[in-house]
Amino acid sequence: MFSWILALLLALFVWGLTSAWLWMVKRRKTETQHGLAALAGMRWREFSQIVRRAMSEQRGLHDLTGEDNSDRGTSSDFLMERDGQRWLLSCKHGRAYRIGAPAITELGAALRLTGAAGGILITEGLVERDGLAAAEKESIEVLDGRVLWQFLAPCVPEDMRTMVEGIARREAARQTGIAALGATAVGLLAGLGYMTAQVDENLSPHPPAPVAASTPAADARHPASAAEAPAPAAAPAMADASASTATASAAPQPTPAASAAVAAADDLQEDPDPETLLRYQQAVSRKLAATPGVISGIWLTRSTLSVERSGDDATVWPLICREVEHYPALRTVRVQLNPRPGTGEPVRWRQCRTF
Repeated sequence: MFSWILALLLALFVWGLTSAWLWMVKRRKTETQHGLAALAGMRWREFSQIVRRAMSEQRGLHDLTGEDNSDRGTSSDFLMERDGQRWLLSCKHGRAYRIGAPAITELGAALRLTGAAGGILITEGLVERDGLAAAEKESIEVLDGRVLWQFLAPCVPEDMRTMVEGIARREAARQTGIAALGATAVGLLAGLGYMTAQVDENLSPHPPAPVAASTPAADARHPASAAEAPAPAAAPAMADASASTATASAAPQPTPAASAAVAAADDLQEDPDPETLLRYQQAVSRKLAATPGVISGIWLTRSTLSVERSGDDATVWPLICREVEHYPALRTVRVQLNPRPGTGEPVRWRQCRTF
């Protein structure tokens, strides 16, 4: 009994420790990863508006009067002001950026040229170690992929933030279930190991005990035991009969669920209201998150789906179209296929159907 109590306590400890790490550390990393992917999939104009709003709310910076803030491409510098002092913001829009010391030094020269009091570098990519050292010397604040999502999250559209947080929560819940199974296995192994050690200790050599005197009594009781032996054999037969009856009665039950699924499929609308369309999009995102070869699917706009993937196009594209074409209102949406992690592939735009 003590061995199983010890196994239970060990399993709970391992599961609790792992769950705390998954929800407090891993979930935030997952949210940051998908949040950066969502930001990188935005157009420059939308991204720059979010940056300006965040700077206004969290840094007290405002656009210069008369400053032209028109679309400047995917890499742009612009001036803002606070308390009469100018600040130079440099945005490198995209996850592929790896910024080193030369780029930081160039930004420092631009600070001195414009007479700015300080500078802020913003990118979904990463600033390398030598770039961070150079930024500290040049009095430039760095907001790269490590902290950018947490900085901009309060200013992104509500539906995008909700979707990113939902993906991170579902991933953490799935991993917590896997951790529970692993902790149970660890507890069982510990309990069995303790029991094995106790058995080995009990089986160690001891002086033989006299048993001849008890042998006749045991022989006298043997017929009664033999007579009682057939009684337990009836239990499996009864259990089998009960199981057969339960199986027979449970067999017709899937029919209502199948009918409900068919009815739900018939209720899909080709021109739904915004609330129903959002429900369709969330359903597609959940299905894609569980699809092999697909990391996540995030809706950037009403008609644009951004897909993070780990498999090649030929493998994942039919699976993506299967989920999208299930909803008549989503069959002609644009699908942004982002490059696989660690590859130099370009971003691809595709449609499952054109009409």
